[in-house]
Amino acid sequence: MHVLITGGAGFIGSHSAETLLAAGARVTVLDNFSSGKRTNLPASPGLSVICGDIRDPSTVDQALAGVSHVLHLAAQVSVPASVADPLVSSQHNIQGFLNVFDGARRAKVARFVYASSAAVYGVPTQLPIDEESPVAPLSPYGLEKSINDQYAALYRELYGLSTLGLRYFNVYGPRQDPASPYAGVISRFAAAMVKGETLRVFGDGGQTRDFIFVRDVARLNLRALESPATGVCNIATGHSVTLLELIGSLAECAGCTPHIHHESPASGDIRHSAASPRRMLELFGPLAMTPLPDGLQQLLASPE
Repeated sequence: MHVLITGGAGFIGSHSAETLLAAGARVTVLDNFSSGKRTNLPASPGLSVICGDIRDPSTVDQALAGVSHVLHLAAQVSVPASVADPLVSSQHNIQGFLNVFDGARRAKVARFVYASSAAVYGVPTQLPIDEESPVAPLSPYGLEKSINDQYAALYRELYGLSTLGLRYFNVYGPRQDPASPYAGVISRFAAAMVKGETLRVFGDGGQTRDFIFVRDVARLNLRALESPATGVCNIATGHSVTLLELIGSLAECAGCTPHIHHESPASGDIRHSAASPRRMLELFGPLAMTPLPDGLQQLLASPE
């Protein structure tokens, strides 16, 4: 495989690049380095890096030269940013997506795997959420990812392009910058706890989420690229925990007592989220998932 990873210097992208290179694939990374870092990427003769923007068709065509597979991860990933400026968000997540997607069609790539999101589901009507659950996004970001899924289905029918959308749930791990507006709750809590700062919890902390370790996601990305499966697929562990349970595990790993300040519930916050990974397991086979305490230990031990 020669894989183009858009957003390959970012959080999920850099771990995916490492996993693909270790599996013997050639990797080209296309990244504008607005949030990704060159230092996230390993030194490897199998790796090429292009600094550029997915919204520029000529740059995308250059990056696709000789590529057999695409892992499209580049995006504007902040839900609040999509609410604050939906036009800019759509330029990245719809126009940028389509630039890469149609470029891949014209380049006749064998396989196109892209980051969708659990945000497409909105407030669940029933739990656990599976791929047949209603799509009802609550933000421009969720809507943009749903539109990506629709484009992928249409391109499969019109052009026979082999596409699979991965609906990531709550990904965490090393290289997720706690200072970034895109950071997940775990990286923010970990950074605050290490510094002895108070943890801000919106609501009572009883919200549930499915947290999946980034290196497990990278391995699943590889399996998705190797698979012929099409459509969409949840990427999750199938096990949800409350935020207070998460804080308890993190505090145990860090060997400290957390200081928690409860604030008013966040507007539009989903109370409970639980994913069914059944299709993921059917498509990609069993995968030894990193237990949450082990993943938290690796996060806390990481200098990245």
